[in-house]
Amino acid sequence: MGSKSQAQGINIVEASNEELHPPSKPGMYQLDIVLKKGNNLAIRDRGGTSDPYVKFKIAGKEVFRSKTIHKNLNPVWEEKVSLLVESLRDPLYVKVFDYDFGLQDDFMGSAYLYLESLEHQRTLDVTIELKDPQYPNHDLGSLDLTVTLIPKEGDFRETTMLMRRSWKRSSKHQSLRLSDFHRKAQLWRGIVSISLIEAHNLQPMDANGLSDPYVKFRMGHQKYKSKTIPKTLNPQWREQFDFHLFDEQGGFIDVTVWDKDAGKKDDFMGRCQVDLSLLSKECTHRLDMPLDEGEGTLVLLVTLTASAAVSIADLSVNILDDPRERKEILHRYSLLRSFNNIKDVGMVQVKVIRAEGLMAADVTGKSDPFCVVELSNDRLQTHTVYKNLNPEWNKVFTFNVKDIHSVLEVTVYDEDRDRSADFLGKVAIPLLNIQNGERKAYALKSKELTGPTKGVIFLEIDVIYNIVKAGMRTLIPIEQKYIEEEPRVSKQMLLQNFNRMRRCIMFLINAGCYINSCFEWESPQRSICAFLLFVVVVWNFELYMVPLVLLMLLTWNYVLIASGKDTRQGDVQAVEDLLEDEDEDFDRDDKDSERKGFMNKLYAIQDVCISVQNALDEVASYGERIKNTFNWTVPFLSWLAIVALCAATLVVYYIPIRYIVLAWGVNKFTKKLRDPYSIDNNELLDFLSRVPSDVQVVQYQELKVDPSPSPNKRKKNNLG
Repeated sequence: MGSKSQAQGINIVEASNEELHPPSKPGMYQLDIVLKKGNNLAIRDRGGTSDPYVKFKIAGKEVFRSKTIHKNLNPVWEEKVSLLVESLRDPLYVKVFDYDFGLQDDFMGSAYLYLESLEHQRTLDVTIELKDPQYPNHDLGSLDLTVTLIPKEGDFRETTMLMRRSWKRSSKHQSLRLSDFHRKAQLWRGIVSISLIEAHNLQPMDANGLSDPYVKFRMGHQKYKSKTIPKTLNPQWREQFDFHLFDEQGGFIDVTVWDKDAGKKDDFMGRCQVDLSLLSKECTHRLDMPLDEGEGTLVLLVTLTASAAVSIADLSVNILDDPRERKEILHRYSLLRSFNNIKDVGMVQVKVIRAEGLMAADVTGKSDPFCVVELSNDRLQTHTVYKNLNPEWNKVFTFNVKDIHSVLEVTVYDEDRDRSADFLGKVAIPLLNIQNGERKAYALKSKELTGPTKGVIFLEIDVIYNIVKAGMRTLIPIEQKYIEEEPRVSKQMLLQNFNRMRRCIMFLINAGCYINSCFEWESPQRSICAFLLFVVVVWNFELYMVPLVLLMLLTWNYVLIASGKDTRQGDVQAVEDLLEDEDEDFDRDDKDSERKGFMNKLYAIQDVCISVQNALDEVASYGERIKNTFNWTVPFLSWLAIVALCAATLVVYYIPIRYIVLAWGVNKFTKKLRDPYSIDNNELLDFLSRVPSDVQVVQYQELKVDPSPSPNKRKKNNLG
């Protein structure tokens, strides 16, 4: 049996003398951790308590954050996390903080768990003593963990070697299929879809006897926040959220309900927890969840489904290079299977080859770059290449495509052991802009994607999708992103959105002036033509002419673009002029807010300003998206609009309008009766949400790569 010993402030159950630790070597390890509880933690609030939460870091990167336990010095978390670790040389850095709303969170202690000291494939009970490096003699309490370390390196190397041998023998007789390796490399096991339907009899939190409730969901590092329903105790949300399921046995989703208060801290209204291990897969469960520490019931619909392939592999191992696998994938997304699993629109494979000429982020004149690839809420990353401005990663990432209008984001960071990673550059590539199989150099952009930064990254991307599924998915609500940092007031952003709004209004004013000039007979020829057109149209008007005119406008712009008279570049240049100084203004806003602390004092003004800022952005974006639909900015969407307008023209032409209105009214009145839990949506707004605004067009625009030879080539030339 094991015995307990204490070293470096950590109590670990060690192996007996008969069992030796395997030697530490680079490779993949699965580290399973259960954060159980805290003991006698430090007091950080005036009430004699704290609101503790825990962070795990490996090699300077945050890999886990626990939920916050309010007003408790002996909190119980019982949260499980599974981590993939490339090397045991980097210890697990555990930090505890006291959550303070609107202020900087207070440090409550930290400790290191040295992974090299852990016995493999055995569950260990660990107690870590928390210390403050500045005051090492202070007792800050302890944390209880359960840790299991499982080597993955053997499977990985064995599979890779088998593949290489089979390729050498014969491509016709492969003994190991790539899909077998693909399943081994999979990072999450399924998808949890939660529909937030409604709540009943919530606790009144405001002076008027009502509340403004919203709901937060949390599963590990994945977080969502619902919209706020004002002035009600029986809110109806009808919102859907998707989580990644990493553990085949299930897991827990923490659900909290809050009352929105402008100008002060939001009020806690209750919590509940969904135990996924109790739910069967591939079916929908209705859950009526009573709220603990509060009043009322929350109604949820929860569905567990198997995940499509999402993986990381070496460049020598990728599914699309295998003709047999590629044929299967093409068959899976063929037109004949258009109505099989509507949510599975397609797949994208991203080869991250290398980067060149990156920015030096360290004092040594080098960087420690790694690359993060994101598609919607799927996020994977490469290993770190240390002390190198021209790193080679040679990794293949595979993602499932749920929306063909998603944007692939590739970001390069510099790893810092003692603080958060430094940003080096980023590119955003809409899936519909990708040329399959083309190895391409992308110039890196700034964090806001508004201007260039130093360096280029070489990518090769393949997208395979079903065009019918992609079209149908366009007409349903877009997938929400995980909760990101709270929006902030920015003078530059307000001005930018105001100018965008003004451009849309000026377009309408100019159109009105043009029409008015026909009435004023400023140009007799134009006025005569307009008068004759007006008489003919009014005398012969039928409702089907409305979509027909829009169809003619789309066709006219297509002819202009095909003939080389593209007017879109002027719009892009105008928006680039709006955004050119944005990065400096953001930095200036940051410094001003740090110096004055103005935002922390005037929450109410901030909420109003953010609302105005976001409203301007939303109105301007929809105006630009309508224009970009007719400008053929995204040909797929413009063709989809042509199909819809043709169908609308035929329907309105052949079917009397009274029948169409009657069918629409019957559908609207009976929709709730037919499906009480249906999520409301507007197909037109969902369609427009896929069309990029002018700002997004600039952000997704590729920068020209410097034609001068790369650093690697210069070195070769010098050697010669």
